[in-house]
Parts: sequence; structure tokens; C-alpha cells
Amino acid sequence: QVQLVESGGGLVQPGGSLRLSCAASGLIFSSYVMIWYRQVPGKQRELVAIITRFATTNYADFVQGRFTISRDNAKSTVYLQMNSLKPEDTAVYYCNARHYRDSDDFWGQGTQVTVSS
Repeated sequence: QVQLVESGGGLVQPGGSLRLSCAASGLIFSSYVMIWYRQVPGKQRELVAIITRFATTNYADFVQGRFTISRDNAKSTVYLQMNSLKPEDTAVYYCNARHYRDSDDFWGQGTQVTVSS
């Protein structure tokens, strides 16, 4: 059974930092592209950052230069380092695993990030 478990969310002041983690189990982690999304109630889920099997990264414009995605294949974990957080970064952050070749697609349960003074 595949599981993706996010952690690291919480309440932080504007300008602060958080590090999200997503631990995967039940899959061959190195075969998956890993993606962080976020969603605000009433709005569509939006892509935040993506990291390929070869650790190539790409970011949404609104987090460029502030967030860093990374992966540790030995630990089957993907991370999202979030710096210079803004109130508009407040959302539930979700981890998504997509197999590089077939249609396997898995989601975590999400972790709440709240940026507020």
C-alpha cells in the first residue's frame, strides 16, 4: 500500500521559514517525479514545485527564489524548504508522486501552512 505522509506545516510569522517533508512508502521512490501543490479553500490546487527523478527542479513563479524542493531517494522523502514566507503562502500543501512512465499517481493528506503575525 502506497503512503505519502506530509509533515512540517504550522504557523509562522511573515518572513519566516518552514521545511515540509513528505515521506513515501510502498513504492520505488526513485521512479517517481515528486511534486508539491498547495490549495486555499475555494480555489484550485496549484503547483508549487516539481523535482524529477534526476533532481531537475522547476518552480511556480510565485515561489521562485524563496522555496527549494529537494529529494533524498535513500530516505524516500521529498522536502520543500520555504523561506521568506508571505501571508499569501497560507494554504494546505500536498505532496504528489507520479511515476515517470506509467499512470501511477499518489497523493498525501496535506499539511497546513499558515503565515500570519
